[in-house]
Amino acid sequence: MGKGKLAKFADMEHYENVFQYPFSVVSDVPFDMKGHWCEQYFHNDNPIILELGCGRGEYTVELAKLYPEMNFIGVDIKGARMWTGATQALKEGLKNVAFLRTNIEIIDRFFDQNEVAEIWLTFSDPQMKNPRKRLTSTFFLNRYRNFLVNKGIIHLKTDSNFLFTYTSYMVEKNNLPVLFRTDDLYHTEGIDDSTKRILSIQTYYESMWIERGLNIKYLKFQLPTEGNLEEPDVEIELDDYRSYHRDKRSSLETSK
Repeated sequence: MGKGKLAKFADMEHYENVFQYPFSVVSDVPFDMKGHWCEQYFHNDNPIILELGCGRGEYTVELAKLYPEMNFIGVDIKGARMWTGATQALKEGLKNVAFLRTNIEIIDRFFDQNEVAEIWLTFSDPQMKNPRKRLTSTFFLNRYRNFLVNKGIIHLKTDSNFLFTYTSYMVEKNNLPVLFRTDDLYHTEGIDDSTKRILSIQTYYESMWIERGLNIKYLKFQLPTEGNLEEPDVEIELDDYRSYHRDKRSSLETSK
């Protein structure tokens, strides 16, 4: 039997690769490493890559192993899940991995201007009823601009047709440069070498969805620092599930 939540939280209190600043305490505890992640934690000048909503942290860890010349930080509020990736990174001695337990709504409190090169959004909750909570909404894209380098790269990997379609409309509406787009990542021919490398990484849930016959969609685009961002005014057909851990069907048929 695996460890319980309380035991995992107790472990992470002593993990050197985990920083815990949930919304409930962040106002009272200053984060002095903002703008100094490379200097104070990674001890190098390599680019920093974030995975927002990292869950178990398995994708963060595998990216770090695949790209040792980069630094990776997995971000999530679910500490009991994050324990898995944080523990693995420590056991394998990965020095280019860290985890930040916090609410993504306040992510810009932890990174300074131009401190992050890329962002990964892997199987995020599509938030079909609440546009503001979608991790590719203007609410979040404007926050990313506070710390992402100009034309920094955002990767969206999802099985949600709703989130993929919404983000595609968002990119088109705001003329954001698209570097790669496919609605069936594992059955697309002629993909570039950098995209081929990520095919070797599959999360636990991703493997389950592939076995169920769901297509994995991938969108890679740049986010310029300048320019106003606008929400796309379109109706999008909802997925027949809300997220991987909830099988309830929505009472709505379409959403903006």
